[in-house]
Amino acid sequence: MTMTDSGVVHIVDDDEAVRQSLAFMLSAAGLPVRLYESATAFLAALKGVQNGCLITDIRMPDMTGIELLHELRSKACSLPAIVITGHGDVPLAVEAMKAGAIDFIEKPFDEEEILHAVRMALERSGDREGLDEPEVLAKLASLSERERQVLEGLIAGHPNKTIANDLGISPRTVEVYRANLMTKMQAKSLSDLIRMAILAQVLPAPRTTK
Repeated sequence: MTMTDSGVVHIVDDDEAVRQSLAFMLSAAGLPVRLYESATAFLAALKGVQNGCLITDIRMPDMTGIELLHELRSKACSLPAIVITGHGDVPLAVEAMKAGAIDFIEKPFDEEEILHAVRMALERSGDREGLDEPEVLAKLASLSERERQVLEGLIAGHPNKTIANDLGISPRTVEVYRANLMTKMQAKSLSDLIRMAILAQVLPAPRTTK
């Protein structure tokens, strides 16, 4: 199945510049797109949505991207969803993935990142699992205690500097542990890592006061 016959990419964002930029990028790749200025506008057109995937911003007025995902779930809509998140919004992205998103992309994003995410969403066609729980748990068990602590900090949305401060180690050491756990978990991206952590019910690390 090619991307061009997989369906429409539905883009929901209250920022017209972002909508147009994504539309230009995806149209140039041969993908049909439809644009919506709000979550409510998308929901109003939902009956005409048959296949494809959804790209939605998280922070929008009236109805957020997360609220949109909850609404789609309540309507038994299995449209694969990608959320766009600003820097520092990783905890929200984790919440969005728990609400049904299959991926998240942090701003600023580049063309290859968007196209890869859309390609994966279209190929999954609503199957958002694609993970084997025993396999994920086995990978998780291979982590050292420090790597597990760094993972918990990452899924809490903490930057390397914060994780380093909480654990009493250097940011450079956090980078090493982060690289190691990405390798051991066979995660291709932070969203891939978080998807596995959610499946394994890893709890985010609480902040410590120092």
